[in-house]
Amino acid sequence: MYYPLSQITPNLYTNGSEFAYVNTNQPYTGYYWKTSSGKYYTGKTPQDTPSEEIIIISNPSQISITPSDTSNNFSYYNTDGISSEYIGIVSPPPPALLPLYSHTIPTQKDYQIGEFRRYFCKKTNEIIYLEISKDTYDKLTKKDSTILYQLYFPFNIPWKISGDKTQVFTTNKNIVELTISQLKLPMFSEYLKNDFTKYYK
Repeated sequence: MYYPLSQITPNLYTNGSEFAYVNTNQPYTGYYWKTSSGKYYTGKTPQDTPSEEIIIISNPSQISITPSDTSNNFSYYNTDGISSEYIGIVSPPPPALLPLYSHTIPTQKDYQIGEFRRYFCKKTNEIIYLEISKDTYDKLTKKDSTILYQLYFPFNIPWKISGDKTQVFTTNKNIVELTISQLKLPMFSEYLKNDFTKYYK
């Protein structure tokens, strides 16, 4: 790829807590450069190949450390490429984590009520679903910096678990189909294996 020098900020550096590869979600450590449109790529310059796109995962202060000084005097570069000198060590924020699979088990009270709520997320750029806990769902919804909320779309559905089994199947199937239509969730039924009586009792 070619960018005029006036359109990029080259020779930036990240210590591994700020960026992840777009395609793999794995943290990236090393040199990177920034375009004037706000995109980031690996390498010192566009000519430093292979140049892969990376995205910010956890960067509240929007600064990255350059390894040009191994003493207690560090150079810091903000995202505009303007350097300033600071004395002392600044601890980087903890890296943001991927959401993990977790399923919610209905309680006896849920069975008395007849339904409970299930929580999911979909990867924004792929047809990948994950059932998650309410705690993970809340973090994604609130854009908590401890989790990679930028890469996942959270949603939840009510799930019928008691009553007439045929009616339970039909109700849950209709809810899933409506959710797929409203939120544009291709192949979500396949992720659930079309098991619309799961947890039925």
